Amino acid sequence: MRLAHRLLLGALGVVGAMVALITISVNLQLGDRLTAETVARLTTEARLVAGQWAPSEDPDALANRLGQATAHRITLVDSTGRVVGDSEFDGPELAELENHATRPEIVTARAAGVGSARRRSPSAGNEELYVAVRAPLGIARVSLATTSLEAIVGAARRDVALSGLAAMLVAVLLAWFFARSVSQPVVELASVARGLAAGDFTQRPARAAPGEVGDLAVAVSRLAEQLSARVDALRAEETLVRELAESLNEGMLALDARPQVVRVNETARQLLGIRAAIPFGAELLPRDRSFREAMVAALGGETVRDVEVVVGDRVLHVTARPLDHGGAVLALLDLTNLRRLEAVRRDFVANVSHEMKTPLTVVRGFAETLADDDPPAETRRQFAQSIAAHTRRMQRLVDDLLDLSRIESGGWVPAPELVDVAAVVGDDVSAARAVADRKGIRLDVTMGDDAARVFADPTALRQVIGNLVENALRHTTAGAVTLRTVRDGTGVTVSVSDTGCGIASEHLPRIFERFYRVDPARSREEGGTGLGLSIVKHLVDAHGGRLAAESTLGVGTTVRAWFPDPPATA
Repeated sequence: MRLAHRLLLGALGVVGAMVALITISVNLQLGDRLTAETVARLTTEARLVAGQWAPSEDPDALANRLGQATAHRITLVDSTGRVVGDSEFDGPELAELENHATRPEIVTARAAGVGSARRRSPSAGNEELYVAVRAPLGIARVSLATTSLEAIVGAARRDVALSGLAAMLVAVLLAWFFARSVSQPVVELASVARGLAAGDFTQRPARAAPGEVGDLAVAVSRLAEQLSARVDALRAEETLVRELAESLNEGMLALDARPQVVRVNETARQLLGIRAAIPFGAELLPRDRSFREAMVAALGGETVRDVEVVVGDRVLHVTARPLDHGGAVLALLDLTNLRRLEAVRRDFVANVSHEMKTPLTVVRGFAETLADDDPPAETRRQFAQSIAAHTRRMQRLVDDLLDLSRIESGGWVPAPELVDVAAVVGDDVSAARAVADRKGIRLDVTMGDDAARVFADPTALRQVIGNLVENALRHTTAGAVTLRTVRDGTGVTVSVSDTGCGIASEHLPRIFERFYRVDPARSREEGGTGLGLSIVKHLVDAHGGRLAAESTLGVGTTVRAWFPDPPATA
């Protein structure tokens, strides 16, 4: 039930109860007062009758005359209780009236001088009010039928009822307006409160309500403003925390006590391979034993640090911390690149050591032989040539390492310009043609009309072409090595193809790694350092280009280096 209806019904109940109480009070008090006043008036009349009752008067005629004058029943009773005069009975009827000596009002009047009673009259047959007064000749009594009194009380009761009904109607109207004036602000406040509970902080109550309701409206309005400000602050803080979590290079996920993942950043999704929407159960997390043990320990209230787990092809460092009210937070650091770099460093040290060990051993052996013995001149010459060859190999290895280090560290930055490929090819091919002629290999050069110039650093381009041609000649025993330039989209592709032994598919993705050799023994025999293609890749990448290789076993290999055109000038 609405507040206005409750207020209206309450007002109606109060007014109705008041009308009922007033009606009952009027009914009781008016009847008693009217009876008392009538008794007093009848007493006065009875005294007048008693004063006029003389021995010389006929009692019955006196009763009739005074009854007509007062419009009341007059009864005269002698000292023995016999009725000697009555305004309503004459002759034989008067003689047949009972003796009134035992009537209550007569008994009281004889004893006290005045007596009254309200009872049903045996002779008249209706209820009457009797007042008797002691007179010298007997008792003078005046009576009045109570129907007139009841009529007066009934009329008063009707008047009070009508007045109460009118008062109720007025009260209904006043209560209706009052209820509306009170309930409308309260209903509005309830609507605003429901909106605030639903998260709509734009609603504000009207502040025009009077009294305490107006004070409540002001308080609700201030509460809405404070809630709006706090929610905005919480949203801003949540956005900041979310953006911070998403910007971390480390993975982060939070679990509640159930346990369910309730927050996870994109890095953690990528590291763990998770795509489920939050919240989701912890059973969707990786089932690595160490990872699960760290998570369970953190959920149990224990902090876990420095746990290294392997999830798929990634190595992760896991730190798990419990939350105060249940749950845990896990931080994931991807160590894959670090471990790979450590492996590369170990391989690099091992490869350099291995590459340096053989020539150093040869140089040391020949040097010791020359120092301790006195071999023939031809043998000394051969030893010296071997020492010089291995020294050149070590020098070349050191030079390649220095070049690679300078490129990787950013110490070298290309200065590209439009370079005439023919000039570069002429220098490099002339040096490599002697090797090709000695091995019986044909060296062909083909340049496209629109690919005669390449936007590249001249020294870098020369080193790229030289390494690719040298590498092709080293792995080709018969056939031809072809250098070709063609325009490819928005750049020029420089490719070197050979008809050598080719490279197996499992080795092809790794040929640009440092010191990686498909056939290590043959590469060392040919004098390669294992760094040429790695240097070429770094040089091409520094120009923003691409390097790719294709090979078929027993058919040959093609390496393509693509260099982009110069940027358009405004």
